[in-house]
Amino acid sequence: MSEQRRHRVRMEISREAARLFWKQGVDGTTGDQIAEAVGLSTRTIWRHFRSKESCAEPIVAWSVEWEMAVLRNWPPHLSLEEHFKEETARFARESSTVEQVDTILATQMVLLAEKEPALRTAWLMACDQVEGELAEIVGKRLGLPAESIEVRLHAAATSAALRVINEDIGAALLGGADPAQFVDAPDRIARAVRTATSGAVGNAVGDAAQD
Repeated sequence: MSEQRRHRVRMEISREAARLFWKQGVDGTTGDQIAEAVGLSTRTIWRHFRSKESCAEPIVAWSVEWEMAVLRNWPPHLSLEEHFKEETARFARESSTVEQVDTILATQMVLLAEKEPALRTAWLMACDQVEGELAEIVGKRLGLPAESIEVRLHAAATSAALRVINEDIGAALLGGADPAQFVDAPDRIARAVRTATSGAVGNAVGDAAQD
């Protein structure tokens, strides 16, 4: 099986597992039910995942992938607020129905992780991977080595800020809050990052910032 095909199958399994977990809980869901929902054999499920709980990992990872893609492409001449506003508007215009559904499923799994230890582990694993990549992004932006203690601390703080703000907004939306209340989400994210890093991360940098 090609890597692309493998990724697609894992995401299909993860979507159905997430739907079942949200509907009937992790304890109330079996591997057989996940297999039936996705139209595969139970044996195939276990070829791709070590446990039923781990089936949620690809969807949970999706919950941070969009933000990481945004941060990887953060131009030096833009502040974090400006960049997130542009990319949020782009996502609203260009995202597919599948991507929008995956975002909802991911948010549900992050919220469910508060009371499901196995899902919490998957969520924290995703955040840990984010922290490692953030060190490269922050280090490049600040002109410092990614392995320096200053950069590592800023990366850890940024990762924690993103985790907390995602959990907070996600819980509110799934709790029935009006999405219109979160049109300023890019500003909230940027404020959280600035607060967590004492203002070290968030500004435009380089010559363009001085013009």
